[in-house]
Amino acid sequence: MRQKMEAVLCFESSDKGLPKIVRDYRARYRAISQVLDANRQVLTAIHKDLQELSQGDTTGRGGDYTSENILRALIVQHCEGLSFRDAVIRIGSEPFLQDFLRMRKKVVMDFSFLDKCFLVIEPETWKRVNELLGRYGVAQRAVSTNVIRTDTTVVESNIHYPTDASLLWDTWRVASRLLKRAREIVPASCTHRFHDRKVKRLYLYVTRYMPSKSESRQRKVKAEFRLLIERTGWIVAIAREFCATAAAQGSSALATVALELKAYLPSMETAVATARRAQIEGETVPASQRVFSLFEPHTELIKRGRREKPVEFGHKVLLCQTGEKFITDYEVYEKQLPDGNLTESVIKRHEKLFGTRPEVLAADKGFCPAAAKFAELAEQVDTLAIPRRMQDFADKVLAHWQAFRAGIEGTISGLKRAFRLIRCFFQGFRSFSAAVGLGVLCHNLIVLADHASN
Repeated sequence: MRQKMEAVLCFESSDKGLPKIVRDYRARYRAISQVLDANRQVLTAIHKDLQELSQGDTTGRGGDYTSENILRALIVQHCEGLSFRDAVIRIGSEPFLQDFLRMRKKVVMDFSFLDKCFLVIEPETWKRVNELLGRYGVAQRAVSTNVIRTDTTVVESNIHYPTDASLLWDTWRVASRLLKRAREIVPASCTHRFHDRKVKRLYLYVTRYMPSKSESRQRKVKAEFRLLIERTGWIVAIAREFCATAAAQGSSALATVALELKAYLPSMETAVATARRAQIEGETVPASQRVFSLFEPHTELIKRGRREKPVEFGHKVLLCQTGEKFITDYEVYEKQLPDGNLTESVIKRHEKLFGTRPEVLAADKGFCPAAAKFAELAEQVDTLAIPRRMQDFADKVLAHWQAFRAGIEGTISGLKRAFRLIRCFFQGFRSFSAAVGLGVLCHNLIVLADHASN
């Protein structure tokens, strides 16, 4: 059974003679440690999830690391903006960080173990932890929730730019790889030959000459695209037949391959179907009916009207922030909603978290709902600082609150640059949501730590 924490005397190292930047660096971690010590409920919430990773054995042996060690290691990893491997190297080479983790001279955990620990913590737990910190900040008068600002951003999934041709090639190579592995296990399970190089040549030809303006070249591209779709559809049909018959072979290794292939099948079938509709039938396929990655099928296409980046592939994230830059609320949407539909939920969740509605809610023009709903929401808060028309920016009061609203843009930039939220490198929507929650937690810890230091 994993221990929750150990009584450890920490921060015995002296800062004497160190440069100011190092002293400030250590002072921030000491302040973060004080915030965590003052919020034992945070550790309790994380401990409940980590218990599932270590239930002990028949000899009664517990886990090598306490839940406190693991939580603080995850905080270091995100605050430093490092991968799990680099974070473990940094902790192992810095006695001060080992002191922050309260390791008691233990050998630093392996990076793969730290990864498993992160994956076992539920996204709802990170959300609960951030709510606990918000209430603590209000109790300490470090956070004032009367005035809030809100905005949305996009955290991208870790995928390549999706085109019909690239998705077809992904489908072919994954299906071919898994079917060949199955043939090595049971030769009779798949008797087909797969011409990988021929299909790759088709994909490269289509990709290379698709932008060409030559009519003869475009006819050739269309013919090659049709052939690529037919061959990819053929291997998907073989994969579907293999998954249906693999269980009857009586091989556990073969069943494992079939299970992995079966997880990809829905995305493979969608990729082939949408490519046929778009490239052969000339139909405009809506984004809601497409898949943008075999490996991250939850990914959405999001258009926010940005000139330098017209489309983004990931998920919309809502952030609500106070004037002290503390993020009181966040939400990761598996299916995106228009910003105008989120305003009411922001007010309701704020009231649920802190018992009162905000006095001022500042947001950009995209959060403006329909006229009837705007009037209803304007009665719930003293100042609904959301412009409805361009003329509204001439109003001095609204202009003041719009300047206040702009402050959240810097926080969004900081989350992306410093806390690895520009792109999520975890697989699946659950881990995607958890990564956003951990990034928000680290940001909030630094805000509270800086307040305690001042």
